[in-house]
Amino acid sequence: MDKSTTGIVLLNMGGPDSLGAVKPFLKNLFNDRDIIRLGPSFLHNSIASIIIWRRLKKTLHAYSLIGGKSPLTEITQRQADALQGALNSGGLGKYRVSVGMRYWHPFIAETLHRLKAEGVKDLIGLSLYPQYSRATSGSTIKVFEKTARDIGLSYKTITSWYDHPDYIECLAHTIREGMGLCDVRPFVLFSAHSLPKRFIDEGDPYVRHTEETVRLVTENLGLDRSGYTLAYQSKTGPVKWLEPTTEDTIVRLSREGVKDLLIVPVSFVSDHIETLYEIDMLYKQLAEGLNVRLYRSRSFNTDPRFIEVLKVLVIQCQ
Repeated sequence: MDKSTTGIVLLNMGGPDSLGAVKPFLKNLFNDRDIIRLGPSFLHNSIASIIIWRRLKKTLHAYSLIGGKSPLTEITQRQADALQGALNSGGLGKYRVSVGMRYWHPFIAETLHRLKAEGVKDLIGLSLYPQYSRATSGSTIKVFEKTARDIGLSYKTITSWYDHPDYIECLAHTIREGMGLCDVRPFVLFSAHSLPKRFIDEGDPYVRHTEETVRLVTENLGLDRSGYTLAYQSKTGPVKWLEPTTEDTIVRLSREGVKDLLIVPVSFVSDHIETLYEIDMLYKQLAEGLNVRLYRSRSFNTDPRFIEVLKVLVIQCQ
């Protein structure tokens, strides 16, 4: 490989690539104290094992309903391929775009060692979490930076892009498409991945970033404040999480007379269990029982508009 090639690593959490991988994936996830602290450190692994044991059957069932695995790694690899093509076709330099996952293969360290063996000297770590939190971007970037230092690679990182105008426009476009699925103008429910509330109390910017994303995109769309709200999904573990929950919000909105509801998975850029199972199955079933028609704006996945967003982020980082 040409020594001037820049390595781009798309950073995400990863997901089990088979039902057999679900348990070790959960173990990697719950043993990360940057995400959730389960008592004192010397008890963390034991408490995590109990939680995993209690959740395993339910989690296996959920993954079995969406194809027996998470699609996240395959989607992220397609994003990497598309981004590499977009960068290299623009005469901007030579780029090698790879995938590095925090909790399952291809692990970040695996990817960085491979890139070094291929002759890459300079890296850009691009977090695929638009809004920064120490539990997502922070934990992932910490591993990326430590590994890069340990093996002698220079690096830059793109840690958040929650207010980037190209991202906002891309998100607004998918919401407009989602609105087009409805017979009448729907109420818009932005659903972000939840976090332990303690993180926010300690200064984590995630909620501020998420609220700013929502403010900017609703301004872009011309949405009145009475036509949308923000809630949080996917809480796990025995601690207090962000509120209101997406489930509770769907129930509240139904009581307030909402009949058409568009869920926007605002903190997600790719389909995975939170969109395909939680929103498309659990929340849809909940809404149907409340006589609410629920729709979802599509995830970016490999939308050329989103690949262009990533391209711009890389260029502006250099």
